[in-house]
Amino acid sequence: MSQHTHGIHHTVDYLELPATDLAAAQAFYAAAFGWEFVPYGPAYAGIRTAAEQAPAEAGGLRLAEEAEIARGGPFVLLYSDDLDATLAAVTSAGGQVVNGPYEFPGGRRFHFLDPSGNELGVWSTS
Repeated sequence: MSQHTHGIHHTVDYLELPATDLAAAQAFYAAAFGWEFVPYGPAYAGIRTAAEQAPAEAGGLRLAEEAEIARGGPFVLLYSDDLDATLAAVTSAGGQVVNGPYEFPGGRRFHFLDPSGNELGVWSTS
């Protein structure tokens, strides 16, 4: 198993998959691909694939409503060395911040819409 590289400024770093049934999604991905999961409560589980060693995670499964899944699908997170500077760059470029910045276990993050309406997120360890 190799160590997955995380924390490269302004690169795709993490992928969240919405799931209407968290237990069923974990069972499916474990059986189909051998993924392991790190529980973070009843609405979230981190994904650890063959490429990650603890504590690294490739992404997460998050509990979602059917309407949210139809609207959005997978959620891409970018990493930032300086979340506040990236927030300023996103808004200056015309992005619309729709959530955050807020703290979560592991750091801070915000969500934004690009000019086409795609929702992405940016996170940082501080």
